[in-house]
Amino acid sequence: MSERHPRKRAAFEPIAAPVVRDSAMRRPAATVAGGVLVLLRAVAGIVWTLTVVFPLPPWLQAVAGAADGSGEQSTLTLSDLGLDAGIFFGVLGGITLVQAVFGILLLRGSNVARVIVMIVSTMSITTAFAGWWELGQEITVGTTLVTVSLDILVLLALSSRDAAAYARRNERR
Repeated sequence: MSERHPRKRAAFEPIAAPVVRDSAMRRPAATVAGGVLVLLRAVAGIVWTLTVVFPLPPWLQAVAGAADGSGEQSTLTLSDLGLDAGIFFGVLGGITLVQAVFGILLLRGSNVARVIVMIVSTMSITTAFAGWWELGQEITVGTTLVTVSLDILVLLALSSRDAAAYARRNERR
């Protein structure tokens, strides 16, 4: 009698066929999501800048404290940072402008912008993790939770096959 053994499944995914390059390819949802998330990251930077410069209203402090889980919201001010207002606005304005430009370039299908955004998002996530692991920094709504979650979503969106194919649609082999 011969015994029948079930067929083993491969421990890896087979290599998928590359997506066909088409210069008339429609913008995939992953690219739109990635571009919009980068633009949202720029908006989050503006909101954070405003919360540092201007005090939050008491009702919004209570909401932020409740979302944080601490019940109270510690506010960061320019004097805590030890920076001049001009330098603070200049640096964060520049960062926000760069993020907005990259968001627009992503929506237009730039592969260089896609790769740079994925590298910066990876570095941002790694920095937040290292701060949590080594320095004991809390990841809360008031600190890095929003930016880390946006970075993770950006990585998921821009690393998809459709987003890569769209960004490379006009490249020559």
